[in-house]
Amino acid sequence: MIKGIGNDIIEISRIKKAIERPRFMEKHYTINEIALYQSRNNNIEILAGNFAVKESVSKVFGTGVRGFSLKDIEVLRDELGKPYVLLFNEAKMIAEVAQIEQIFVSIAHSEKYVVGFAVGEGAM
Repeated sequence: MIKGIGNDIIEISRIKKAIERPRFMEKHYTINEIALYQSRNNNIEILAGNFAVKESVSKVFGTGVRGFSLKDIEVLRDELGKPYVLLFNEAKMIAEVAQIEQIFVSIAHSEKYVVGFAVGEGAM
């Protein structure tokens, strides 16, 4: 059963400017996400896509970004490049209370924008 859906669109240039600010990356991205970004030749689309997915997941919760840190949502890629999320701390607790057992995500981008989409599923 679908428990929630969410989407978000981000201007890639906004994230490019934001990472120039001190502590932006360490405040919003996990060590694994930063390592992914660095392993992909510092491709800003990775960070922008992850940010859009994090916002999308917050909409799946129905809370927006309240009661948890964006670092509580980790966005990685499998061996084929498909994005997936891992939840930690307060985000994990929110999902458990909402009975969200699995979250599916997708990322798409154009030259200027990145879109994140998320669907949360759980038992009835």
